[in-house]
Amino acid sequence: MDRIKLRENTFKLLYCNDFHKREEMPKQYELFWENLEDASEEGLENVSEEDRQFIADRVNRIVEKLQEIDAAINNVAVKWTTDRMSKVDLTILRLAYFEMKMDDDIPQKVAVDQAVELAKKYGTDKSASFVNGILAKLF
Repeated sequence: MDRIKLRENTFKLLYCNDFHKREEMPKQYELFWENLEDASEEGLENVSEEDRQFIADRVNRIVEKLQEIDAAINNVAVKWTTDRMSKVDLTILRLAYFEMKMDDDIPQKVAVDQAVELAKKYGTDKSASFVNGILAKLF
């Protein structure tokens, strides 16, 4: 799976965390992998064990840092707080912040560009500019 697909699937699994209790997440992970396998059988995804481990590790590392990440986002989001943001936009911001500030393998500009692309694909018409604006302040 290429980096873009890894990021997109990380976003999807991270998104689930806002809707389930922490103790429910192992079951959610199982369901997520089953859905990816179904897509793989249809030729849509190629999901290796290495890909699964990468995605799960990344999501777990982000979840461990959620308080720190949300505090940073709240600090720059004028007239917005993380509890008022759409779950899609917030999840994209969390992932991008993690990539920008806590992952040395991904250049900040790439993290921002990919976050904007995710916002265009999964968010509203205003999501891309919102995400870009918040990330510009965090850059």
